[in-house]
Amino acid sequence: MDEDPPSSPVPTPRMLSWARNSAAYRLGKRMHTKKQLSQAIARKAREKFEGISDEQVVALSAFAVAFGYDNKALDDVAYAEVATRSGQQSGRSRRAISQRLVLKGIDRETATSAVAEVDDLKAAIVLARKRAFGPFRKEPPDERRKMKELSAFARGGFSLDLGRRVYHMDRDEAEAILFGEASF
Repeated sequence: MDEDPPSSPVPTPRMLSWARNSAAYRLGKRMHTKKQLSQAIARKAREKFEGISDEQVVALSAFAVAFGYDNKALDDVAYAEVATRSGQQSGRSRRAISQRLVLKGIDRETATSAVAEVDDLKAAIVLARKRAFGPFRKEPPDERRKMKELSAFARGGFSLDLGRRVYHMDRDEAEAILFGEASF
């Protein structure tokens, strides 16, 4: 912790240097949105610099974000595209991916554009495969199991019709869709 309390609303050169280094470190480890980087720098600045003013925190966050943009390490559109691909490959619906992007600080227009190409059918089949549902189940379903599987699809943001469609698919049809051999 620094002992000397800041006396002006302008960050000291030492604070700015710390913000630049901290932003470079964070952006080097993983992708961030503008909102994520700004919040992380603000939180850490309050921890690191004793007596830091709110104006200095805001200035440090803005400086870190500008540094990220200047070095092309901060790009919300690229973040949205990567998160969308990852979400679909993990079995998340278009709706779930979009909501998650907005929570991370991506504006709605960018999130909507990023998820436009998401194939909910393929994502639902991925979810079914991960959870051993529908065509990938290991034992014959009973009524309780059926409700559990359909509820999981609904919680994942998939429509009831899509959940039912995947639930009633046979394994060959599901694998053909997953591996791009057919489009149903």
